[in-house]
Amino acid sequence: MITVRPYLREAAVTYAARWAKDRNPLFYNFTGIGGDCTNFVSQCVLAGSCVMNFTPDFGWYYRSVNDRAPAFTGVEYFWDFFTRVPAFLRANGGIGPFGRAATREEVTPGDVVQLADAAGDFYHTLLITAVREGELLVSAHSNDVYNRPLSEYDAPQKRFLRIEGVACAGMIPSCFAGLYTGRRLPFS
Repeated sequence: MITVRPYLREAAVTYAARWAKDRNPLFYNFTGIGGDCTNFVSQCVLAGSCVMNFTPDFGWYYRSVNDRAPAFTGVEYFWDFFTRVPAFLRANGGIGPFGRAATREEVTPGDVVQLADAAGDFYHTLLITAVREGELLVSAHSNDVYNRPLSEYDAPQKRFLRIEGVACAGMIPSCFAGLYTGRRLPFS
């Protein structure tokens, strides 16, 4: 039976604080070969959810550089997975974190923002790690930043993703300590 539990935003933000300017040895570093931004944000969301979806091609998971879903490391695939999961849940009993497109005013730390160029091609994924005086602060890889004001990014388009929960089958043990310390991937 599939149940929905809360997404642990504080865990995602704590993970980002630890790894925003470093690399967790459990994950391949894609900087220089397409970018590491979505990989980093996926790691943060994983720290706040401890659930992966191992559906081949359409899931959201990472076992190794050669055994991962496109949604774990690809900007558009990430968006598609997170915004389509509720329908997928109803149709297929899928598991994993899920969300929806949101306005800037609806997002809070632990949520996600993606940037697009003038042609509308989304190319960068960032985790919202704080809000100060109405300014969203973000953390990301590729050009490593921690708590950088979103307003400093010169991107013609931005879209926001509100992570709404985590669909799971049964009790999920915490994976945070193993991820945070770089010692263990969930279910490895």
